[in-house]
Formats: sequence, structure tokens, C-alpha cells
Amino acid sequence: MPIKISLEELLDAGAHFGHQSRRWNPKMAQYIYGVQEGVHVFDLVKTKEALEAALEAIKNAAASGKIILLLGTKKQARQKVIEVGQETGIPYVSERWLGGTLTNFDQMKISLSKLAEMKTKIASGDYDKFTKKERLLIEREITRLERFFGGITSLEKIPDMMIIVDTHKEDGAVREARRSKVEIVGIVDSNSDPTLVDYPIPMNDDASKAVEYVLGLIKEAILEGKKKVKKVIKKEE
Repeated sequence: MPIKISLEELLDAGAHFGHQSRRWNPKMAQYIYGVQEGVHVFDLVKTKEALEAALEAIKNAAASGKIILLLGTKKQARQKVIEVGQETGIPYVSERWLGGTLTNFDQMKISLSKLAEMKTKIASGDYDKFTKKERLLIEREITRLERFFGGITSLEKIPDMMIIVDTHKEDGAVREARRSKVEIVGIVDSNSDPTLVDYPIPMNDDASKAVEYVLGLIKEAILEGKKKVKKVIKKEE
């Protein structure tokens, strides 16, 4: 059953406002309804259609047991990204995309292993023999690594799909995902290139309410897909 999308909620949240018309990517033309006071306005009917296709793809990926990575580092998305990641159990990046996360994944795994080892040692009291200053430095390093890698500690391999908030801002991550043959679902504003994304969601990526609404739908799609996985496992048992 398709996830219900409200055009009214998209409109109320300001999802229809793009950037100033002079700051646009002509490849977004198919999603633009017109210009209002120098600002591009999205055709929300097309946004809804694109969102439906993206949610279906996300749900199918989750139902197939594929690894989905969520990326959103702008302040309008950060808290919601953490919430979606934690409530669905998928890996997420909310702080800053570190170059090489996908293209140099082996090195990334070393950093993740280092974080896990340090957390285990501090919990078991292995660092108790260190001086107070040394322990403080270790705790600071754990905090630093947690900030950047805390959401992806469960990532065992390169993800199958990435969901990206603001593909223009996260262009480095988009390039890495394409190079690594990772399927991309992306929120694309009027200044973005939708052809770089497998499932573009054309809308305002600066309006907090709009971003939070769409991330809420994405959470719903992931959880629905995961329910199907549990049903299949129960049948096999």
C-alpha cells in the first residue's frame, strides 16, 4: 500500500519555493511551475509523483534487506536525520560528509574499528592506569570520532542506497555514490542537477518543515519495508 503524501502539507511547509530564478539549473525545468517575485516555484503535483517513486524505491530496498545510508548535514535536517537513523536502525551522517567514506571505505573501517576499540577500553577501565590528562585526551578523541562516525558504526560495507538531503550541498557524496554504483535518492532544489540522482525529489531543501515532513515519510517507508523483512523471516522459521 502506497504511503500517503499530502499536497496540502507540502504546500503549507513551503516545499514549492525554489531558489531565485537566476540561480537555477536548467535541468530542473521539468519540475518548475513558474516564477513568483523572482523565485522559482515547483509544480507540487510533479513533486508528489517523484516522491511517491522515491518512497516506493526506499520501501523496496528496505524490504530486500539492502543497506540504506541517510545523509543530511544542514541545520534544517540534522536533528530529523538523527531521529530517522535511530528509529529505523539505518546508518546515517548528520555532522559532515568525510571524503572517502565510500571510495576509501577500507580506511573508513579502520576509523570505525578504532572508535569501537576505544569505547570498549574506556568502559572496561583499561584506561584507568593513564594519567587524568591522558584520559581527558582519549575522551575528547572518542567524542570527536563519535561526532563524525557515530551514525555509521553499524556500516559493514558500502551501502546499496543513499538518501541525500540537498544534493547540491552534498555534491562530494553524490559523486562518491555514483562512482561506487550506489543508488541515490536525493532532495533536489532548483539549483541542483536531477540527472545525477536515480530518484530525485524536487522541492525546497531549505525549509525545515518541508524537509522534516519528507524525512518523516522516508522513515515510514523504511519501517514499512523492514516489517516485510520480519514477516519473511518468521515464515522461514
